[in-house]
Amino acid sequence: MKKFQAFYEKGEHKWFCLYKDLARGKHLIGTKEYLIQNGEKVLLTDPGGTEVFPEIVAAIAEISDFEKIDRVFCSHQDPDIFSAIALWLQIKPELKVYVSKIWLGFMLHFAGTKATFELMSDEGAVINLGGLNLQAIPAHFMHSSGNFHLYDPAAKILFSGDTGAAIIPVDQDDLFVRDFDKHLPLIEGFHRRWFGSNEHKNQWCERVSTLEIDMLCPQHGLIYQGADVPRFIDWLHNLKVGVINY
Repeated sequence: MKKFQAFYEKGEHKWFCLYKDLARGKHLIGTKEYLIQNGEKVLLTDPGGTEVFPEIVAAIAEISDFEKIDRVFCSHQDPDIFSAIALWLQIKPELKVYVSKIWLGFMLHFAGTKATFELMSDEGAVINLGGLNLQAIPAHFMHSSGNFHLYDPAAKILFSGDTGAAIIPVDQDDLFVRDFDKHLPLIEGFHRRWFGSNEHKNQWCERVSTLEIDMLCPQHGLIYQGADVPRFIDWLHNLKVGVINY
């Protein structure tokens, strides 16, 4: 079973992180899933791949009432965040899946029908979670051509998908970045290679700089908090991406 931790809690409004794939294979990229609960409503971000589906379900059963999960937010289309959707729909066929409109034809290869998906336009969307308005923030070409992040203005938390991601050593057990400078070597190569547009990257940096963000939560790696959030955004703004050496 994955480890899990509540890292934000204010009344019935909570954020949980599922992390540390204890049983994952040597070459399987580790992922983080986030559970956002507001009262009787629960949303799951980037629900994971088929390989870790049993571990995710087991962890969620320890956190929340499974019946409260009625929607899933998918930042983009990669298999590590989406390939288990067929399994999810088998146990919860009523799930609504939020994803960029450009991925519908691809997502249907996994499971579901058009009615399964809440297709988000390029400009973004507002997702109401029990009276809490979560904001889907455009992050196109930030690793994927149809990509969104999810901002919780009440908690001041930004789920950032693969932005800020790092491949953490298997023996790493922390949830947060503790030393930003030491963390940089774990993120620089990924962002240079997997992000293809300096223009769109900089637009994202300028866009999120206007938000109040206490924690920036990527799908891989460690959570940035406090002063490390603007430090990361400034670092990314100055980074040249789309770099490959043949």
